[in-house]
Amino acid sequence: MFDHVTIRVSDHAASRRFYAEALGEPTADGDYVEWGGFSLVPDGETTRNAHLGFGVESRDAVDAWWERMTAAGYGSDGEPGWRPEYNDSYYGGFVLDPDGNSVEAMHHAHSRIGLDHVWLRTRNVAAERDFYDTIADVVGLVIAYDSPEKVRFSDGDGSFTFVAGTPTVNLHVAFGVSDFATVQRFHEVATSAGYIDNGVPGERPEYHPGYHGAFVLDPDGHNVEAVFHRRS
Repeated sequence: MFDHVTIRVSDHAASRRFYAEALGEPTADGDYVEWGGFSLVPDGETTRNAHLGFGVESRDAVDAWWERMTAAGYGSDGEPGWRPEYNDSYYGGFVLDPDGNSVEAMHHAHSRIGLDHVWLRTRNVAAERDFYDTIADVVGLVIAYDSPEKVRFSDGDGSFTFVAGTPTVNLHVAFGVSDFATVQRFHEVATSAGYIDNGVPGERPEYHPGYHGAFVLDPDGHNVEAVFHRRS
């Protein structure tokens, strides 16, 4: 579902060590450190109060991941075990990254390997629901769960969820789309509904030639992007 999710970190070296331990060696390194569709950067305000769930191959892999991370000195945020409140086959273990974000290894019958889901906290679930419902048709989302305390969006594969609480701050989420016209439509739909422009549609060659993106801010100030990768 996500083209990429980016967090901003307070200590680049410490966070790189943590995520290299959690996810293996990065697929790209430098200021932007990337593991496929997940990345971290050192600049700007630090991402806090986020939850990132990464799918692994089996329950045994969850156990091994949690043991490895806690043995490396990272704090537990929940021992490995069944989480039937999510679904009947859900098994997960949790640790805290250097900025206090909750990071999970999980496995269930329909989980994906790699970044599977993101949970964010917000003071206004309804406002976040309205924003993502506005762009849902453009970027291919549907509401998978809806209540006053929680809303979940999915593309039928991965998901992201807003729950009531102290807000998550400074997360960047990018949704991949199929052409530049859809990038433009995303920006037009969001800004026409009154949401704040954070970058007009256009090419961003600093990322790679043919990278077309547009950016808006959701109600909690997260930088939300639609991106089309036209590669030669």
